[in-house]
Amino acid sequence: MKLITINYRQLSIELLQAFGIALLLSLFIYMEHFDLTLYAVNTVAALLGFYFLLSSKGRVVIFSGGFIGLLWFYWIGYSFEYYNVGWMSPFIIFFFILLYALFFGILAFTNNPLYRGIMLFGLSYVEPMDWNWLQLELPFVNSYFGIEKWQFALIIAVLALFVYLSKKERPSPYRFGLFLLLLLSVDYSHPQLTPPDVKIKLYAPQLLQAEKWKHANQQQIIMQNLHVIEKAASKGYDLIVLPESAFPLYLNKNGALIQQLQKLSYRIDILTGALYVEKGLHYNVSYHFSKGKIKIAKKMVLVPFGEYVPLPDFLKKWVNKTFFDGSADFVTATKPTDFIIKGISFRNAVCYEATCDEIYEGDPAYMIAISNNGWFYPSIEPTLQKLLMKFYAKKHNTIIYHSANMGGAGVVSVES
Repeated sequence: MKLITINYRQLSIELLQAFGIALLLSLFIYMEHFDLTLYAVNTVAALLGFYFLLSSKGRVVIFSGGFIGLLWFYWIGYSFEYYNVGWMSPFIIFFFILLYALFFGILAFTNNPLYRGIMLFGLSYVEPMDWNWLQLELPFVNSYFGIEKWQFALIIAVLALFVYLSKKERPSPYRFGLFLLLLLSVDYSHPQLTPPDVKIKLYAPQLLQAEKWKHANQQQIIMQNLHVIEKAASKGYDLIVLPESAFPLYLNKNGALIQQLQKLSYRIDILTGALYVEKGLHYNVSYHFSKGKIKIAKKMVLVPFGEYVPLPDFLKKWVNKTFFDGSADFVTATKPTDFIIKGISFRNAVCYEATCDEIYEGDPAYMIAISNNGWFYPSIEPTLQKLLMKFYAKKHNTIIYHSANMGGAGVVSVES
């Protein structure tokens, strides 16, 4: 019987190389997290990261995918603590390591950089488990290059061809001229976006998720929300935006609170997140109060494994029963909702929606997004969310007004 031997020195080298590649393709997130937006560094790091994905050994590429899954999504398991299954957290982290090791591992089927380039571009259209937060163009969002598909395709083509020519027995020095083609992928656009003539207050509380849904804290949270609304009204704001589930209850079942908000809405428009129940169906929604009237925007895109389980029905029921206390999936709207404020249209987005292409249908000029990032505190999640929102803001020339609990609030646009 032939024994399998492991060259630990070689394995260590490959793991270090893989971690280096993952770090290059994650650097833009961590720099942004610490308020360092350096376009030159982001540009070079992204180019080198994709270059090494195209040129490294197959095993290094697989390890790189695992490290990318870790560096981008280590925080996802945090939320399971609030479903009383916190013990699952390390398993969720391992799942994402394995998922993206397999995702990028497809590239390991060939050592030909041209074929790898084609496969890598193809992967930019793949969203494993309906989870779309790994956009392959995203490392260029704060770089000198554009983020359109054709620009990404050109970058990958240039890098793949350069690697291919460099592997020849006598590589031509003229192959470096290929990099001149990258000038075509530079983002030369400078759209002039006009802010709306609406004075907007974004409320950004710091309320821990463990405290948010305790019944004993509910009245205090309600009173604090009402206080900030009144304060914004007294300062002459036209609109105040409170985060997702700012009122941690089924708001349409609380008639007294509804009346208070309606009364305040004669002084200032109010947009807030809360739950909504109708005919036994549960919705995660935005409520817009204006001049005593109420408009409700139901969420159109749900979070995989957070608000719905993207599995066949027989598995979905078991997962909901085993891990989510039997909770049913939230129900969605069939189309985006727009609110009219001072005669101006604002597209509504609740958390994950603001990072999904579907909600940008029609290229809305303005969007109001609300989030609760307390699920993942403390982590890079609000930073990654902000970068994804900028990604879509650039694609659709949209200005996004984002109110969030526990980080990430602010105005997001091409210039941000």
